[in-house]
Amino acid sequence: MPTTKPSELRKLPVSELQKRIQDTKKELMELRFQSSIGQLDKNHRVAEAKREIARMMTVLGEKARGVEGANEVEAKPTQAGKRTAAKAKAPAQKPRAKKA
Repeated sequence: MPTTKPSELRKLPVSELQKRIQDTKKELMELRFQSSIGQLDKNHRVAEAKREIARMMTVLGEKARGVEGANEVEAKPTQAGKRTAAKAKAPAQKPRAKKA
């Protein structure tokens, strides 16, 4: 089963989403069984199925809350370099004198 984009999932009715979640969970169970007995050739398929279920459940939750296209807005890139530099500039604590 190829991965489905969230924008495509949002167009589906709730009943179809629930059916797809159920089908993908069955597929995941079969993949785990095949993996446990050593017959699974594509091990990455287990992780893909889990992500697909999570993606569909997220869209289903959005529909339940009435959120429309919450994830379609692009996020601004983070400035990780500035955060690490700020941590490096933090003043060091003074060593405390030992009490006699």
